[in-house]
Amino acid sequence: MLKKLLLCLSLVLCITTIFAQDYPERPTQSPVADFTGTLSPQQKEALDVKIKAFEDSTSNQIAVVLVKTLGDYEIIQYGNGLIRKWGIGTKDKNNGVLVLVAIDDRKMSVQTGYGLEGALPDIITQEIIQNDMKPRFREGDYYGGLDAATTNIIKYTKGEYKATKKASGSNTGRRGGSAGFVIIIVVIVLIIIFRNRGGGGGNRVIGSRGGANPFWWLLAGNMLSGGGRSSGSDWGGFSGGGGGGSSWGGFGGGSSGGGGSSGSW
Repeated sequence: MLKKLLLCLSLVLCITTIFAQDYPERPTQSPVADFTGTLSPQQKEALDVKIKAFEDSTSNQIAVVLVKTLGDYEIIQYGNGLIRKWGIGTKDKNNGVLVLVAIDDRKMSVQTGYGLEGALPDIITQEIIQNDMKPRFREGDYYGGLDAATTNIIKYTKGEYKATKKASGSNTGRRGGSAGFVIIIVVIVLIIIFRNRGGGGGNRVIGSRGGANPFWWLLAGNMLSGGGRSSGSDWGGFSGGGGGGSSWGGFGGGSSGGGGSSGSW
């Protein structure tokens, strides 16, 4: 009985330790998280732009994470927990990839979510570690290793999924708003015309038979037809946001199947 009790307590402690792992906070601005200060701002931005562009076209999410140490944890164990904790990849496809580097431990891994294990099997992730990352890391070129690794990850996984196209209604909104403004003016002109019907032969707006002069109808027609063509050319309307870099929505709730490889340098 005592042995069974001790065994149960050991299992509880193990489970508690796993869930108590202190992972860094999930990033909200960039899929490149350097908690060591190893990468320069320019290097981080270059990786950020490449990874976000890849995500926009495929929905696949790549996270590049640099930490100082893993403590007492194996890197694969730590990486699996990080993928689940952060939700790297989309929830429906589990198409996330984690490139994890522990600088002080001199360890690295490339780990995949369920949805990319076929496109990025363990043999490929090991090649990326040995050929792209390890030789460059030994020379202190961490950015070069990460850049080469992410390039090959993109190459192997780019045809696996396609991102859902985002509808953009900004131009349509500007044209619709300008056209509506022109129509209001035309309606006002027509009201004035019909209110003046029967106002006497000297009225320049009204023809001799009491109807509107064809000139005014022609002018109204030109305004209606030209409003849609000219909208947005003289007046830009209201902008839907800044015209700089694309925003990033964060990770999508993906999980890990335990696939991937690790190594050291």
